Amino acid sequence: MSSGQTEVNGRGAGTVRPEMSAMEVITTHINADFDAMGSMIAAKKLYPGALLVFPGSQERTLREYFIKSTVYIYGFTRLRDIEVEEVTRLILVDTRQASRIGKFVDILKKPGLEVHVYDHHPDAEDDVKADLSIVKNVGSTVTLLTGLFMERGIEVSSEEATIMSLGIFEDTGSFTFSSTTPEDFEAAAFLLKSGANLNVVSDMVSQELSAEQITLLNELIQSAKKINVNGVEVCLTSVSVDRYVGDFAVLVHKLRDIESLDVVFALACMDDRVYLVARSRLPEVNVATVASIFGGGGHATAASASIKDLTLVQTEEKLVDVLRRHIHPYPTAENLMTSPAIHTEPAVEIAEAHLTMVRYNINAMPVLENDILVGLITRQVLEKALFHGLQKQTVAEFMNTDFASVSPEAGLVEIQTFLVELHQRILPVVGEGKVLGVITRRDLLDLMRSDHSEQRPPAGEYSQIHWSKRKSIRSVLSEQLPRSLIGMLKEFGQLAENLGFRAFAVGGFVRDLLLRCPNFDLDIVVEGNAIEFARAFSEKYKVKIKLHRKFSTAMLVFPDGQTVDVASARFEYYQHPAALPIVEFSSLKMDLYRRDFTINTLAIALNPDEFGELIDFFNGQRDIKDKIIRVLHNLSLIEDPTRILRAIRFEQRFGFRLGKQTASLIRNAVRMGLIEKLGGRRLFHETALILEEDDPLPALRRMADFGVMAALSAQINFDRKMEEIFGRLREVISWYRLSFLDEPLERWQVYLLGLFSNLAREQVVKACDRLLLSENQRDRLLWTLEHTGRLLKSFFPDLSRRKPSEVYRVLLPFRAEELLFLMGRAEKEAIRKAVSYFFHRYRNTRTELKGKDLKAMGVPPGPIYRRLLDELLDARIDKLVQSRHEEINYLLSTWPELFSEAAKSEWRNFC
Repeated sequence: MSSGQTEVNGRGAGTVRPEMSAMEVITTHINADFDAMGSMIAAKKLYPGALLVFPGSQERTLREYFIKSTVYIYGFTRLRDIEVEEVTRLILVDTRQASRIGKFVDILKKPGLEVHVYDHHPDAEDDVKADLSIVKNVGSTVTLLTGLFMERGIEVSSEEATIMSLGIFEDTGSFTFSSTTPEDFEAAAFLLKSGANLNVVSDMVSQELSAEQITLLNELIQSAKKINVNGVEVCLTSVSVDRYVGDFAVLVHKLRDIESLDVVFALACMDDRVYLVARSRLPEVNVATVASIFGGGGHATAASASIKDLTLVQTEEKLVDVLRRHIHPYPTAENLMTSPAIHTEPAVEIAEAHLTMVRYNINAMPVLENDILVGLITRQVLEKALFHGLQKQTVAEFMNTDFASVSPEAGLVEIQTFLVELHQRILPVVGEGKVLGVITRRDLLDLMRSDHSEQRPPAGEYSQIHWSKRKSIRSVLSEQLPRSLIGMLKEFGQLAENLGFRAFAVGGFVRDLLLRCPNFDLDIVVEGNAIEFARAFSEKYKVKIKLHRKFSTAMLVFPDGQTVDVASARFEYYQHPAALPIVEFSSLKMDLYRRDFTINTLAIALNPDEFGELIDFFNGQRDIKDKIIRVLHNLSLIEDPTRILRAIRFEQRFGFRLGKQTASLIRNAVRMGLIEKLGGRRLFHETALILEEDDPLPALRRMADFGVMAALSAQINFDRKMEEIFGRLREVISWYRLSFLDEPLERWQVYLLGLFSNLAREQVVKACDRLLLSENQRDRLLWTLEHTGRLLKSFFPDLSRRKPSEVYRVLLPFRAEELLFLMGRAEKEAIRKAVSYFFHRYRNTRTELKGKDLKAMGVPPGPIYRRLLDELLDARIDKLVQSRHEEINYLLSTWPELFSEAAKSEWRNFC
């Protein structure tokens, strides 16, 4: 990005003030609409010397508005009246696609040309490179520009406000489109206050259809046909007319509403070209991606294109082909399999093979000899062999050698045949003589359950299967993430491709992306060597790296302080309940399977050929939509009881609910005493994370409900008094964070003090020992509880008679977190006010006189310095002195014995 470039992606507008150039032109996209024209007129306020030039034709309603209104006063210049080659600054509004700006595309590579962009559309392949790029995910470009006016105090006339309002109302469907944002309402309110005429807006936006348009709409309805594209129902319609009919997009929108369509693609052959207009209500169908292939663009839910070189029939054929390639391709064996396959060997003893299955929680596995598939073995067979005392026998004696396998390209029907009709427990996927992975009945069941249709699809009809495990969310990335972060993700993917690896963004980053919660903490999982990957990235992009060879993980540290964790895909198993996990390397699916909850098992593919594809093996999307916290398997909480606290934390943070089975598993794990088996540091870490939440009280209540709180102390009681304390603690923490934004604060310390505030000393000591707090942490916590209690009991009741300096002295030894606890523990507002005065007025008060000044005044160095300076500070706080001269006079009058008469006279004369 050049030094003069400003980029904004959903984070407010830039502040670069355009300067006058030799020849500036403001333009937009061909077939301009009201948002395009309104944005041009708005941009004229920022570039008063620029020419307004349409690059091509305009929509019919826009042409009619030109005829009826006084918009001509803005001096629109015809394209043929300017020399395009003489343009030195090109201002693009409501588009940044080179394919949509007509003749102006010819000068984009002109040396010295400066390009400024104001747009609200998502990224496209042919976006122009701009010196100033202000892009924001709002309903219209007028909204973006109005936001700049509001920030900079730029006023608009009533005529300008009316024209700009037309753009907002049109592009948001009068605020009914799903792409409408709060900023659109705020912009419309600003324009209304500026004198926008809503009568004009209503007349132009909601015009009645002409007879010609009604005829065309009827033809669209009559020719509409529904096709099933990989499980998604798409309405496809096409018409042909001799001449151009305006507002085709309006007709398509009405068609969608009349027929209640989720996805519609409409084609119209008019004059010498085919017009494509598309609308989608389904996240699976990004119509902007489809339109971009035809040289058009738009949003994920609404897009269009103008096609010159194809006939209507050719366009329709190509459109169907594009849809089949871009709407969830049906899965193959390679898509469905789990890789690498956990396996055993023929010579392995029965007991050892059974232990492998228990460790990885599987029910069947292939048997390999010298990497060649020779059989299959199931857990039922092994358990029967153990029952009969055959633990020393080998797998070769009991494995099934009559089995089928499939190639990576095998389709669903073939997979179904073996797993369902022929009852094979596990299906190996073999390529070039090697086992690449395995498919289980569970994999097939998950696929069937994700089908859109309510009934099971007929065998052989691939188009009836909708595979929800993978779908493109590029539009979500563009809407939610800054360009720099998207660029980083693409760099990770390209590097992985170069190394022969596969890279994925995983975990909370993906979950929060779908929840629309800002979270830029990246975790990258690599199917490959993470250390090699991180080193290669570090060398190429000159970032620091921290390696953890034991776990094959690394941390990339960028110059701005951002960190990215990189790990090899791995699998964990536990030798006993509450133990630390043992790690082995594996595939992405196995890596995600070791995660705590389904909502944290989502991944985004980063390699170039699949960039932006969301991978969902365990129905995490469904649980996010249903707002449920669900564990992956029934032993999850037994293997790692810290997940109990995590489940409670996520439930309260996101406003979700625990799944019925998960809640039952939590109660069982607590009943089994597994929380008590947790190491103190792990328990402390999870507890501190809960206490770092904005409002930890609901989660603490939930912990108490499940009996988890007893792991800290059985004496903690969430009575009314405790809830009142936590309510006040939250208030004072909010006050502190707003008042002292630059100062760090450990919220968990404040809330932990609140949690222990009603416990006896010995109970606090026991709780600290359980959490393995250090001796210093424990002693400080006990000191705070004791001294805050003493102050509330003996010092603050006489607050009205206390000097400010006395309050300062008693509060000085406390840290910020401890003072906030004191404020929350105090029931009287006067006490909280006194502590707030300390924060705001007293704690940073300093004397002007220093030790060197006392020496200059003739005071011999020694402990007396500390006493004198403390007394001066008290006088400062008590408003007895307010300047350097007053401090000198104060010392001379209160400590006369320290100064000679000559010194007193000299310093009094100085003052």
